[in-house]
Amino acid sequence: MKKYIPNQHGAWAMLVLPFLLGVAASKGQFIHIPLFVCWLLIYLFSFPLLQGVKTRKFARYSQPLRLYGLLLLPFALYLVIVQPVLLGFVLLLLPLFAVNLYYARTRNERALLNDISAIVAFCLVIYPVFYVGQGENWRAVNELFVLAVLYFIGTAFYVKTVIRERNNIRFYYGSVVYHLLFAAAGLYLFPSLLVPLLVLLLRAALLPRTGITAKRTGIIEIGFSVMLYVSVLMLYF
Repeated sequence: MKKYIPNQHGAWAMLVLPFLLGVAASKGQFIHIPLFVCWLLIYLFSFPLLQGVKTRKFARYSQPLRLYGLLLLPFALYLVIVQPVLLGFVLLLLPLFAVNLYYARTRNERALLNDISAIVAFCLVIYPVFYVGQGENWRAVNELFVLAVLYFIGTAFYVKTVIRERNNIRFYYGSVVYHLLFAAAGLYLFPSLLVPLLVLLLRAALLPRTGITAKRTGIIEIGFSVMLYVSVLMLYF
């Protein structure tokens, strides 16, 4: 079963950070606990599902699909009964997940569009978290959604510069330019977060030139996610 649990550090960061941003923008509620468990199980269920679509060997992934599906069902039913509006959130995810299914079917999961689709899907969770947390500042949650999307797209660029596009100088400069524009946009959208955005720019500019390994990149990226979250709590609100 262990091999059917995704171990990408960046994916786990995308799973957790937008959720925590949604909690930060609202009020911590008991319902956030079953909502996070449900969100986690959706992720764990989708991983073997996409692998089955990719390999056309669903029998190989039947065990984790059954396990995570059975675990997911009671949490999903509880949330729909308590908060029926959450069904609308699921409808928003379907076209984005369809993109992921397409790239899994064509065995091209590394495509940037596939990454962006997954990023937007992960970050959209901030809205149901905010809603069930009885949040009131919709402007803030919209800004945090944009922040999360821009951050993880930048992460996708940066990670490619140290793994698959390690020797692609054009891709490297594209990543640096993206982070520069991200920091510039931050001056207008969230000026209080300019310092952590500049740190992310330095990350994109300097770390790919150090020969850092993929494993260390993933671990360190968790640290950058924590930095961004703490910065939001201390500087944004």
